[in-house]
Amino acid sequence: MGRRWFQEGVRLSPRSEETNRELREQSRHRILDAALELFAEHGYEGATVARIAARAGVARGLVPYYFGTKEALLEELLAGAMTGAFGLAAPAPGETTADERLAGLIDRVLAAAHGAVPVQRLVLCLMLQPATREVYARVEASHEAVVTAFEDGIRSIFADRGAPDPALEEMLLRSVLEGVIFKLAVYPGTYPLEDVRRRVHAMYGLTPAAPLLPDAPPRPATRLRA
Repeated sequence: MGRRWFQEGVRLSPRSEETNRELREQSRHRILDAALELFAEHGYEGATVARIAARAGVARGLVPYYFGTKEALLEELLAGAMTGAFGLAAPAPGETTADERLAGLIDRVLAAAHGAVPVQRLVLCLMLQPATREVYARVEASHEAVVTAFEDGIRSIFADRGAPDPALEEMLLRSVLEGVIFKLAVYPGTYPLEDVRRRVHAMYGLTPAAPLLPDAPPRPATRLRA
């Protein structure tokens, strides 16, 4: 007799492969989300596999089952963050002139930073900590084509604006934006993002038409305090 599936007298069918696949993906995403939270809260060393599993609400053995090691889990988180960040240089529909592309790039980077402060904190920490900088460098190297395309996209904007040294302008803009992201990650409650955003636009002769975050309360520049 073949296997029967019963629950409280109701005959059930075995789960389909598609359902199993969706459940596996849900578990993987819960683990990634939990790891991101714990890496940001406790650092890489303090976020143990047991803690990650408990935060994700899964069995401890599922973390190594899906990701192998904690370092591999960290690499996947970094790869996802890096792919998302370096995709921001692509112009949005309607951005045709160099000025429109530059303004759109600035706003996309700042909006993404505002919407993912824990990710920004994690990436900044990993870039600076000796224990994890090697992991960051390895992920960056594995995404060389994406990183180069991001750089070239920004350089093309400055070339179209007539800059004598587009490479230098790309590095300067990234330095400015990464400084903004760093301060926003440290002081999310007191950082005057809109005023700073308008100042960055003004540096390049741009004038934003509307606030980046229309529903956000005004936050004038006073002092940065945690």
